Amino acid sequence: MVDDGVSIQHVDVHYGEVQALHDVTLAVGKGEVLALVGPSGCGKSTLLRAVSGLAEISSGSVAIDGREVTALSPARRNIGLVPQNYAMFPHMSVADNIAYGLRARRIPKRAIAERVAEMLDLTQLGPFASRRPSALSGGQRQRVALARALAVDPDLVLMDEPLSALDPQLRSGLRRELATLISEAGYTTIIVTHDQGEAMALGQRIAILREGRLVQHATPEELWNEPADSFVADFLAGALMLDVAWRDGEATALDGRWSFDGGKRLRRGRDEGRLLLRPDSLVIVPETQPGGIEARVANVEFAGDRTRLRVRLDERHACDVLVSPDRVIGRTVHVALRPEEVRLV
Repeated sequence: MVDDGVSIQHVDVHYGEVQALHDVTLAVGKGEVLALVGPSGCGKSTLLRAVSGLAEISSGSVAIDGREVTALSPARRNIGLVPQNYAMFPHMSVADNIAYGLRARRIPKRAIAERVAEMLDLTQLGPFASRRPSALSGGQRQRVALARALAVDPDLVLMDEPLSALDPQLRSGLRRELATLISEAGYTTIIVTHDQGEAMALGQRIAILREGRLVQHATPEELWNEPADSFVADFLAGALMLDVAWRDGEATALDGRWSFDGGKRLRRGRDEGRLLLRPDSLVIVPETQPGGIEARVANVEFAGDRTRLRVRLDERHACDVLVSPDRVIGRTVHVALRPEEVRLV
């Protein structure tokens, strides 16, 4: 158990006969930002609720800054919560919304005013202090919700999909802004998101859940380069993992139909493994170039500065490759691995 930060030990959560979390164990360091991510129904919001005290833990324990909180009510856990819908009081000004938690704790008025001013400065909301929530943009409301959560000087900040209510263009800019605010604030933070890009951008570490179980807990770089299994690889990057074997000193895949030179990135001390294929791992090559394999273009997705092809390597395996926008569905192409991107996991 960690003395500082958050320690989650062997947590199970049941809703009636349904088990939502299965033996989840992980730690969040003091001042660290953890992103919880996974497909819908994986248990990430349930885990957030279990840590906050809003969901009852069937077994296991939760500690915050070395203090056992499993049996404590949410109000006694000293947590700052940023809910998905921000939950602001429409009849209150920005400053009063930020001050709400402090007043509930009966903090002296002068201390409240000083703390609110500090939060307005941190979130750059000073010019909007007297406005009502209805007069704010989505991004400004998100900052008010964060300022209110931080105002009580919590031991832990919990954020439940804080950007999901915003349109995609606004989310992109606010993601960078939110990352800066969290870093400057320095609080231990757990963020739930269904967006892999947000998880990679905001989390210093990421925990991936599937069907109520923790699949992998690592840094973004470790998850990208060393996914625990094909689910993690596909979920984060739309990657394909192929079984690889060594035959006569050469790496092969697809039952020996695809041979390639992995250079230093393939660990030759292993007799077999799995080849990680991300869209940036592949390149279209001439038919005569060694190391290529025939593939059929199944789908073309234009994305402005790039085009994503979905190509079928055989009846069972398909993957994406980034190319120029002149490929035609149904056309046969040859794909090869970029030597610098060959990775066996």
